[in-house]
Amino acid sequence: MQITDFTIKTRSYVFPLKRARDITTSDAIESDSITSGLIVAHHGISVEVLFADGVRRTVRVKRNSGHVVGDNVTVKEEVLTRMPRTTELRRRDARGGIHLVAANLDVLGIVIAPLSPTGFIDRAIVTARAIHLAPFVVINKCDLAETAELVTSLHETYAGSVPLFPLSATTRSGLASLLEFLGAGRRGVFVGNTGVGKSSLLNAFCPHIDLQVGETSDYKSMGRHTTTVSTLHALEGGGELVDTPGFRDFGLVDISAQDLAAHFPGFENSAGETCRFRNCRHRSEPGCAIIASVQQGSIKEERYATYLNMLDEIEADEEKNRDKGRRITPQK
Repeated sequence: MQITDFTIKTRSYVFPLKRARDITTSDAIESDSITSGLIVAHHGISVEVLFADGVRRTVRVKRNSGHVVGDNVTVKEEVLTRMPRTTELRRRDARGGIHLVAANLDVLGIVIAPLSPTGFIDRAIVTARAIHLAPFVVINKCDLAETAELVTSLHETYAGSVPLFPLSATTRSGLASLLEFLGAGRRGVFVGNTGVGKSSLLNAFCPHIDLQVGETSDYKSMGRHTTTVSTLHALEGGGELVDTPGFRDFGLVDISAQDLAAHFPGFENSAGETCRFRNCRHRSEPGCAIIASVQQGSIKEERYATYLNMLDEIEADEEKNRDKGRRITPQK
């Protein structure tokens, strides 16, 4: 399968992760000095900070401090000060809670495997694009016979919208293309439902970290989730990956109807036409290029129906927020 070439503007890195060494109690740190570092692990009540000289230091933080893996910080004694973020990834859980996943990312990898729910792919793509991350889809466990049908289905739906990487973390087939993609100095994170093999992928990319991988459960042959701590890892060929605890949902956070209309995957195939109105929601507006593409068959009706369902959901949330006096503005 040919991988679509996507150009992404990457960040400049302050220092490489792989020069790190652990700090010990004998390492002298002047109490009045201020040093800059990068949060590379979050343990709930403490974070691990990597400094420019390769030293790692654990600093205690409040459980809800707001610090996250990927944050650039300054440290003075036991006080962390967070530097401004270029990007931040958040997601909403099934109970409505909002969780910050990671900061200062470039790309978002959406990991799928056979029998795992795929309904959050569109949500994740829209979220990534709205916050200026480049999304890509990883189809793991391609060593299983049942994955072939999934690869075909996802290729039909998303080819031309996002890069697709069919691979197997177990056999290592297909890893080279993804490593090359990430190796251009990109910092990314894998998101996906529990058991799709995110930890297995990281073990394949970074064997030295030896993340624990759970045995396959009896439920739909899905792996058990094992990651409980968010961590940042350097790849040998360049680039970085954040490992985060798995989750079963990817709810949209502060995504407006205009964000959805601008970033929904599949609407790129509207034959280069533009809508008459700049703020078109592609529902019933005159001169809508998306509606015209659906009528002409260049956008499938089922994709348009999926979009309308998401639009209904977002508009309902917007109505609730207006009642509460809170307005969601489009991401910039």
